Amino acid sequence: MGIEFHSLSKTYNMTGWRIGWVCGNRRAVEALGKVKTNIDSGIFQAIQWAGIAALKEDQACVENLREIYQERRDLLVEGLGEMGWRVNKPLATFYIWANLPKPHKSSLKFAKILLEKAGVVVTPGIGFGEFGEGFVRFSLTNSVEKIKEAIERIKKVLWD
Repeated sequence: MGIEFHSLSKTYNMTGWRIGWVCGNRRAVEALGKVKTNIDSGIFQAIQWAGIAALKEDQACVENLREIYQERRDLLVEGLGEMGWRVNKPLATFYIWANLPKPHKSSLKFAKILLEKAGVVVTPGIGFGEFGEGFVRFSLTNSVEKIKEAIERIKKVLWD
């Protein structure tokens, strides 16, 4: 007896709207519906309508967004790689989760260096819990031009 949760956030650029759906075993979905009805009042009606439209309309936008994020991901991973900073390519997200480059050990201190010296914002891994220490998260939500600029700024601070 299982269910799956899905979000429209990333697939349809609805981040922050907190809209999703669930599918699976009928009894489990019905039980979840009863619990949900009693713990919250749902989301704003206009967001629900937007979610319905996103699911019903032509899905070419999904492939278009996938291509945009793939281009940005590849650019950032390759740019960091050219500096000797080896980062894994994620398969399905618009973030890069990167080990700290040597000799850095504190994600908070490293994020502060990038912010203050390069003007680049990354999220310290420690913000995601103790196992996030030693990592930073890069967002791929900026344009290709901004990502290229960020790569150059990081390069000047860390490797020049």
